[in-house]
Amino acid sequence: MAPPTKSGPRYDQFIQVPKVRVIDDEGENLGVMYTREAVEQAQDKGLNLVEVSPNADPPVCKFLDVGKYRYEAQKKANAARKTQKTQDIKEVKMRPNIDTHDYDVKMRNVNKFIDQGDKVKVTLRFRGREMAHQHLGMDLLKRVQEDVEEIAKVEAFPRLEGRQMLMVLAPK
Repeated sequence: MAPPTKSGPRYDQFIQVPKVRVIDDEGENLGVMYTREAVEQAQDKGLNLVEVSPNADPPVCKFLDVGKYRYEAQKKANAARKTQKTQDIKEVKMRPNIDTHDYDVKMRNVNKFIDQGDKVKVTLRFRGREMAHQHLGMDLLKRVQEDVEEIAKVEAFPRLEGRQMLMVLAPK
């Protein structure tokens, strides 16, 4: 038998207290009994005595098949891992002098990404003399922010990094 883990249950040979409250394999309370007696009853049924609530007075122990218990715990963990949604960061790149139709297409993509539950990084790239007109870029990002106000919140407000201006949107 393996020694107990820090977070896992403690098994029969590791239970140090003289008396325990026992619950059998059907979930029925058998009452308080001596630990040795409880271990013998569990072994008669081909099960282990497992301490499920060590902080109670007296500690609560249960008859379990340890292998089956570990297998079911692993299955629960795998199912939880399958159902969780990871949040990706999608990027939409624009230029400060973007045309209205191009802007609409980009905004359609932004809306689609946010509806899927992803974060969106809006990148505005300045080239050449466009750097002298950064206010146009800021106006464009404010327009993006207003267009997605109902479905997204601004996680990182517009900031200039070198020749690009960045803003991060997250779903509400």
